[in-house]
Amino acid sequence: MTSEEIKQTLLQQLKGIAPDTEPEQLQPDDNIRQTLGIDSFDYLQFMVALDEKFGIQTPEEDYGKIQTLRELTEYIEANVKN
Repeated sequence: MTSEEIKQTLLQQLKGIAPDTEPEQLQPDDNIRQTLGIDSFDYLQFMVALDEKFGIQTPEEDYGKIQTLRELTEYIEANVKN
């Protein structure tokens, strides 16, 4: 899976949990929660959905370390088994 495919999947998932936002406007280093106004519960739901979608297991202690689109894409790239 390429970085672009991962990014598109992330944007689709964000649109699903925050339908009134425009995730496609996110810049690589924007804080996802702050920029889109997503609360912590929705962000948790987003992370759980990503784990299911990509077949990974993100420890809760990593959630705070993954705040931007770039960080999230790189995290998934590093953890997805090809």
